[in-house]
Amino acid sequence: MKNLIVAAALTAAFASSAVTAQSDKPTIVLVHGAFAGTSSWNGVIAQLEKDGYSVIAAANPLRSVKADAQYVADIVAAIPSPVVLVGHSYGGAVISTAAKSAKNVKALVFVAGFAPDTGETAAGLSGKFPGSTLGPTLAPPVPLTNGGKDLYIKQDKFQAQFAADVPPVEASVMAAGQRPVTEAALNEPAGEPAWKTLPSWFVYGDKDNNIPAQAQAFMAERAKSKQTVVVKGASHVVMVSNPKPVVQVIESAATMR
Repeated sequence: MKNLIVAAALTAAFASSAVTAQSDKPTIVLVHGAFAGTSSWNGVIAQLEKDGYSVIAAANPLRSVKADAQYVADIVAAIPSPVVLVGHSYGGAVISTAAKSAKNVKALVFVAGFAPDTGETAAGLSGKFPGSTLGPTLAPPVPLTNGGKDLYIKQDKFQAQFAADVPPVEASVMAAGQRPVTEAALNEPAGEPAWKTLPSWFVYGDKDNNIPAQAQAFMAERAKSKQTVVVKGASHVVMVSNPKPVVQVIESAATMR
């Protein structure tokens, strides 16, 4: 099944890159984070495609930073054109690792995303500054046959924790369809990050209950962000509730010369 998914993604990548070559615009590769899925990018995708960009929303496995990054790097490497790599939440750690081996990445965009330095973990960064309330909202871990554990947010806590500025009906659907992340992935130390050598952009909400705004400001400043946009009142899923400023940041990275 995994091979079929990879093959489908690569087929989409090649088709997308053909359009990109014609339009002379980079392909935008979107990587979702924990407790989310590719549908979390729907509003962003619609606007990017309207603006003439080819887009691929990669189905992040959420198993481990290293393995997830290799999966994304394989997709990116199959695109024979420049790529802007965009990561949400835990997906930020994934894109920063993936871009180290995917040589056609021209820019990174962190959307309420982790930008860890060597040895840092997502869990550690979320607790570096006060404000994250994720821990108490997690459901009891689901034991896996390999000895690991999958983490979910309790459905009745999902909107307030993850998507406070999303309409209740939509947040309920998101809660039911959330993708679990392994406990190990959130505690896996990062390797040498690509943000040290690639230009990076940041966008996040000031009402993020997963990754405190202070932590995101710290990571953006450390990465010498080309542009940092803070969306007032936005939750952790700023790309769902406020796709327009997210698209503007992505397109700013895409048009950089």
